[in-house]
Amino acid sequence: MVDQATLDKLEAGFKKLQSSGDACHSLLKKYLTEDVFNKLKDKKTGMGATLLDVIQSGVENLDSGVGLYAPDAEAYTLFADLFNPVIEGYHGGFKSTDKHPPSDFGDINQLVNVDPNNEFVISTRVRCGRSLQGYPFNPCLTEAQYKEMEEKVKAQLESFEGELKGTYYPLTGMDKATQQQLIDDHFLFKEGDRFLQAANACRFWPTGRGIFHNASKTFLMWVNEEDHLRIISMQKGGDLKEVFGRLVKAVQHIEKKIPFSRDDRLGFLTFCPTNLGTTIRASVHIKLPKLAADRKKLEEVAAKYNLQVRGTAGEHTESVGGVYDISNKRRMGLTEYQAVKEMQDGILELIKIEKSL
Repeated sequence: MVDQATLDKLEAGFKKLQSSGDACHSLLKKYLTEDVFNKLKDKKTGMGATLLDVIQSGVENLDSGVGLYAPDAEAYTLFADLFNPVIEGYHGGFKSTDKHPPSDFGDINQLVNVDPNNEFVISTRVRCGRSLQGYPFNPCLTEAQYKEMEEKVKAQLESFEGELKGTYYPLTGMDKATQQQLIDDHFLFKEGDRFLQAANACRFWPTGRGIFHNASKTFLMWVNEEDHLRIISMQKGGDLKEVFGRLVKAVQHIEKKIPFSRDDRLGFLTFCPTNLGTTIRASVHIKLPKLAADRKKLEEVAAKYNLQVRGTAGEHTESVGGVYDISNKRRMGLTEYQAVKEMQDGILELIKIEKSL
């Protein structure tokens, strides 16, 4: 059973959300009704996670857009009355009766270079998140588990060959020169933002955290940042086929020795419900001066192709030098290949429109 101190915190948190008025528009507030709250407040996962672990970040940060995290894989089913409507709200109508398709990276040869003459696209990047089967997510991880996971992953990274071969840099004991180099390369992640801090995602920092990259800096992996693994492939220019091919090769190699946490209905499971399913975010940094003269117009056109427009430094940032980060919006209800292809086809259309203006 859930202890009294946790229940008291839950009651206080629920009241805070209810009385927040216009200060809070999160999906958490929208879907945590009194009925749902009363139904879930006494539940606890096998790994010991409660509703408090799920909602604490959104309660503390009333300006959250989503406001909840999954403390472990079971939370998605145990607290489904809350997670399902949030997932449906965020992932464009992925209903509680829908099922994410089996993983399929498709025929990579069908993908192309979206900008062969290097006129518009500055760089291309595809990333995905993965969780290790049998381990909870951040709030419930022990210090020993962080270390154990790091060791497992490191061993498999050391077996990369060819263009994926590289070096693992643990955050613990990292010297200043290495740290500065990784910051200059925009590779280094810092201790979590306030949303992650409030979700208890940063305990035992920097234990068990680290960064891997290959020699040519076109493949990068974050270990135990927000997700257990963030796997990233990137390079200058618009060769999406090459970028995605490298990511697939890496993911399949890691999976040989390390099983990932996957759900029949939701696809790959990660800490944040916005990142389920394929977990794929394929993006380009692109200059579209005519189309982007009116950002609202750019966003409207992008939305037609299920694309999301962000500033150069990610979500909630402005464009620098007319460069935008444009990525696929849908991650659930379609395969990995379809998610990447959707980004490709949308970018090809945007470039066509830019040329016609």
